[in-house]
Amino acid sequence: MGSVKRSMRTRLAKPRRSSAPVPKRRRPEALTSREREILQIIWSGLKNKEIGRRLKISVKTVEAHRANMMKKIRVSNTAQLLKAAIRGSMIDIR
Repeated sequence: MGSVKRSMRTRLAKPRRSSAPVPKRRRPEALTSREREILQIIWSGLKNKEIGRRLKISVKTVEAHRANMMKKIRVSNTAQLLKAAIRGSMIDIR
């Protein structure tokens, strides 16, 4: 298991306590089937170049899908993207 997966599982297993109110967010836009496919592959630990090879698409296309997912889910990095995907049951974490 990769260190990102281990870290995500550990963090998600621990309840967070915060005194700050949680801002209400609008529901994120739905991901396309291709975005969900790429998200699952990101979870498996592959990099953009490897994802592109596997799906027979360019690295730029993978980067565009990743950027679109991050915009839709309103996150700014891959760790946040995966955390949101896990919490939203968008990927299979087994």
